[in-house]
Amino acid sequence: MSRYLTLSALAVLFLFPLVWSGYASLEDPSNYVEMAAFGEGVGTYAANSVLVSAMTVAGTLVVSALGGYGFARFDFPGKNVLFLATLAILMVPYATILIPLYVLLGYLGLQNSLVGLSLVFVMFQLPFALFMMRNAFEALPRELEEAALVDGCGTFRAFSRILLKAVRPALVTVGLFAFLASWNDFFAPLILLNDGASFTLPVAVVSMTQRAFGAVDYGMLQAGVMVMAVPCLVLFIVLQRHYVRGFMSGALRG
Repeated sequence: MSRYLTLSALAVLFLFPLVWSGYASLEDPSNYVEMAAFGEGVGTYAANSVLVSAMTVAGTLVVSALGGYGFARFDFPGKNVLFLATLAILMVPYATILIPLYVLLGYLGLQNSLVGLSLVFVMFQLPFALFMMRNAFEALPRELEEAALVDGCGTFRAFSRILLKAVRPALVTVGLFAFLASWNDFFAPLILLNDGASFTLPVAVVSMTQRAFGAVDYGMLQAGVMVMAVPCLVLFIVLQRHYVRGFMSGALRG
């Protein structure tokens, strides 16, 4: 009984800020009307966020799945050094390299581009994603892959038809982390995007809540928070079972 009481208390503690934000945003329903009409329209900013998040999730899953499989199953010169170098990205302060990345995107013709922004997000997700996927593939018995090869599957076919299904919880976990990071990030879009029509929701919400002399429209801010939070909650609830299995099935072993 005490465990359920503790869990209930923690649930209330974590849900209280969200409930309070919802209540504050509904005190004046005109906040949502004003937000919908701001700038290019909240639909445009939401579409930008959805596009960036989708590209980030897709890029992260493809690169981390292939890279994790390679690190787990193949031996090649410099394997451990390369893996540690990838993990070393975590030690680089996030804000310090955004300006160099902005210059680099300029050379690539991707400045003020949602594609360029998603590539930056993919880069910052790679250390965690590769770590997860490498350990997920290492947790699979090699006999599973060998049986597929004996049955006539090539390496790539065995990887795509059998092994990916076996590591689905880890893929869901990596994808969910990539989505949340790209959907909620404010600083990178603020630096890398300079066209109002390309803004993502976090930047648009901050812009629409600014008033004269630095004042903040907190009702509008809470409405923006709710618009951003609801998709995250729905996605987490839908994928919760796979997300928990991704951590409990040995994906973080080692």
